[in-house]
Amino acid sequence: MSVQGRRVLLCVGGGIAAYKACELARLLVKAGAQVRVALTPAAQRFVTPLTFQALTGSPVATDIFSAEQDLAAGHIALADWAELATVAPATANLLARLRIGQSDDMAAAALLAIEPRRWLLAPAMNEKMWASPAVQENVRVLKERGARFVGPAVGEMAERSHVGPGRMSEPAEIFAACADALAPRDLENVKVLVTAGPTREMLDPVRYLSNPSSGRMGYAIAEAARDRGARVTLISGPVELPRPADVEVVDVVSAEDLARAVDERLDGVRVVVMAAAVADQRPATRASRKVKKQPGDETMTLVRTPDILAGLGARAQRPMLVGFAAESENLEENARDKLARKKLDLIVANDVADAFGKETNRVLVLGKDGARREVQGPKLSVAHAIWDMVRERLGG
Repeated sequence: MSVQGRRVLLCVGGGIAAYKACELARLLVKAGAQVRVALTPAAQRFVTPLTFQALTGSPVATDIFSAEQDLAAGHIALADWAELATVAPATANLLARLRIGQSDDMAAAALLAIEPRRWLLAPAMNEKMWASPAVQENVRVLKERGARFVGPAVGEMAERSHVGPGRMSEPAEIFAACADALAPRDLENVKVLVTAGPTREMLDPVRYLSNPSSGRMGYAIAEAARDRGARVTLISGPVELPRPADVEVVDVVSAEDLARAVDERLDGVRVVVMAAAVADQRPATRASRKVKKQPGDETMTLVRTPDILAGLGARAQRPMLVGFAAESENLEENARDKLARKKLDLIVANDVADAFGKETNRVLVLGKDGARREVQGPKLSVAHAIWDMVRERLGG
């Protein structure tokens, strides 16, 4: 994704990671973006406005009560100008103030005049602060309002003796997230359906067969499509993720639930992306009560669940189909077999070691037309790369 000519407001919070925001500003300007900077009072204890002015070639917003700055580029003018507002570092204090709408400095006031969908927040704080229930609640609410997050990373804290999640993502990663957030709206009004997360096949009221899918890749695919203008329906198995803003979310549990939900929502859909990790088998019978432990070995009869992708591929009139394949061996060979056997347009394959629970992904995308592309990076970046390939094949 290119940021050439795009307008980015960089809001810098008051944390030691503020020095990294200087490199982020440099990367954005070097790539051709127009960059303006707003500093909180706390940020100015770590970095100076003069540094950012030299890097961006534009005055830096620092004082909400400055008549000169208000006339030149007050917080509303900054909000109207910005296509994207990137907050780096997004401290615990700044996240809390954004949640409750406190606007007592130039950066927070400008952000509150911008819709949360145009925020990109890069958290940075001690790992104990990041794990705080209050911070996690603030993050959850901001995500539900549409805010994007990049990081935090796991690493050494400023205290040196502390290591864990909370370290701000590196400038290059935040730059890549900025580029993703400024993706073209080349799927305007295209109706797409995305599945995500695991299914659960119940043995009795409290036990089930499932897998460790977090749903992050499918959710990233849904968010990337939304940001490119698509009308997105996300059918989700049980996950612990905030619901993406401006996306229709349908909750399901079992593979049969998922198959039914897909079938009921296909009308007008042009692209189906099956990112869900669907169970291949379910118990032949489900106990109505919790099964008590019995002495000796036990056996269970399993039956096949519906093959949703194969069923879609067999239709005479069908949408473009994108499947996923998590493999433990012979990755490309097995993916090509699934691509042909299920009559898919594209298949996204990865090793099971890279498949579950991570913020990043490494995939091989294969097309029925012979296309082959390897992609690695944050899951949102991978999602955009998949949509790039879909867009190339979708037509008008």
